[in-house]
Amino acid sequence: MSDQSFVRNRSICSILGRAGLALCLAAAPLASKAGIVRDVLASVGLAKPTPPPAAAGAPVFPRQGFACCNLHNDGSSINDGNYAKYPLIPAGTPIEVIKYGRNEADIKLNGKQMRLVHDYGRDQETLDQWVNKIVVNEDPTPRIASYPFVIQAAIRNGQVVVGMTREQAIVAIGYPLTSENASLDEPVWRMWRSSHGEYDLHFGPNGVVGEITGDDDVIKAIVYRP
Repeated sequence: MSDQSFVRNRSICSILGRAGLALCLAAAPLASKAGIVRDVLASVGLAKPTPPPAAAGAPVFPRQGFACCNLHNDGSSINDGNYAKYPLIPAGTPIEVIKYGRNEADIKLNGKQMRLVHDYGRDQETLDQWVNKIVVNEDPTPRIASYPFVIQAAIRNGQVVVGMTREQAIVAIGYPLTSENASLDEPVWRMWRSSHGEYDLHFGPNGVVGEITGDDDVIKAIVYRP
């Protein structure tokens, strides 16, 4: 019996019940019997079909994680500009990644549906690479608690302060745009509080922020002052 004939007659196997099941399976070609066994067992309610395995390296949903850093949302989405003028979502907030779309990911945050939107860095990194930077597996909260008190206070406010390391700056204000910053090792990061509010973080040879420059109104809003 051909595979096609066997599939056409599978409903008959179901009608015959378990006794007919053995006859149907015996008639199946050996080369395809394994897959047919699963399908027929499922058709008579004896087993559930086995879903195909995920491709190697393919993202698996839903994925549970945590906000890598302070994020900012406009009410329905968070983009890779992460503009600080919008309301703050604290680093360590639980995030569930539900699925990917075109240049965006559907997430659930504090029970609310939201989107991660990859607007600017598409030429430098994939959506999956960006999302995996933003939604991390390990809660950063214990690490933040080990920082100096002034650094912790700045992070709580979503602000930066002279003396921060690169890691601490990322936790406080998010990753710099890959479209504007070729590497995290660069001595200057171009950052934005809004689409027009640019400021720069200048790192010294010791890897900490030595100077923060920009327009006065932007500096006033983004720099923490104890």
